[in-house]
Amino acid sequence: MLNRFQGWRERGWQAVDADTYAHAWQRFGGSVATHPQVIERLAHLAGIPVRYLAWEQGADLKAAIATWGRDLALSKDVLKRHGKKGLFDLGNAELILPAADDAAAPLRHRGRYLSQLNEGRFSTLVAQTEQLAMARTPEELSKKFRYNQRRELRLLEEAGGVIRPVSEFSSVELSAIYCDLFLRRWGFVATGAERMAEVIELLREFLIGSVIFLNDAPIAIQLVYRVESPQWISVEYVNGGVDPQTRAFSPGSVLSFINTQSAWEQARSVNKPLRFSFGRADREYKERWCNPVPVFKV
Repeated sequence: MLNRFQGWRERGWQAVDADTYAHAWQRFGGSVATHPQVIERLAHLAGIPVRYLAWEQGADLKAAIATWGRDLALSKDVLKRHGKKGLFDLGNAELILPAADDAAAPLRHRGRYLSQLNEGRFSTLVAQTEQLAMARTPEELSKKFRYNQRRELRLLEEAGGVIRPVSEFSSVELSAIYCDLFLRRWGFVATGAERMAEVIELLREFLIGSVIFLNDAPIAIQLVYRVESPQWISVEYVNGGVDPQTRAFSPGSVLSFINTQSAWEQARSVNKPLRFSFGRADREYKERWCNPVPVFKV
């Protein structure tokens, strides 16, 4: 029975190797959660093998997907079914699957938060109720808003605040800072805390952003991953932590300003659009930074 369902899901698709998938991603683009190395490393950590499939027209590769059974790879549901719930955290990541603009490939594997960039590339997408929060361009933020962010940054620095890039810290240090500040901010343990240092090390080359210190103690950090496609840059802001006792300095807001502005500057320096996702559009603070964008599911 399972084989019959698999045959239906994969009808028209061909099983391929990881290199073919990577080639499709480098050619057509994707996002953090569909990047070949992100999938390969996290799937290996989970001990769940990946099945790669390609959609071809004639001899031309038009689309490729990485799968875990009947779901797209790295699915939270699959982790849960394997008794590995919360092994790693990519938030509600935007899924951009590698495909040609006109592929119209029939996607029959389950997935959520599929980007609107997949429209036309896949023919079976269904609009999802939730939306994703995508960072506005600097010009879309009001002058007053930008002035206030710069003012908060200045006040923090005048009080002795120091901004340090994540590259200055080891994965173990970043994990400890993140898990501590997350717990202080939210009152519960961060998803994936147990293996956080290992996950950060695996994805180290994609990690961007800064850590804010005050009086030699970390007070704000965000877990932000970035990958570059041929036509755009994808950034995933997974989650963050702040020291609530420093709320007067708005360190979380200051860090959002620093991290987003830095990402925009970098993207514009290589003349590529930036897709900086704050995850699901479900909190008021995201409305200040982001535009809600539609997403799809299968």
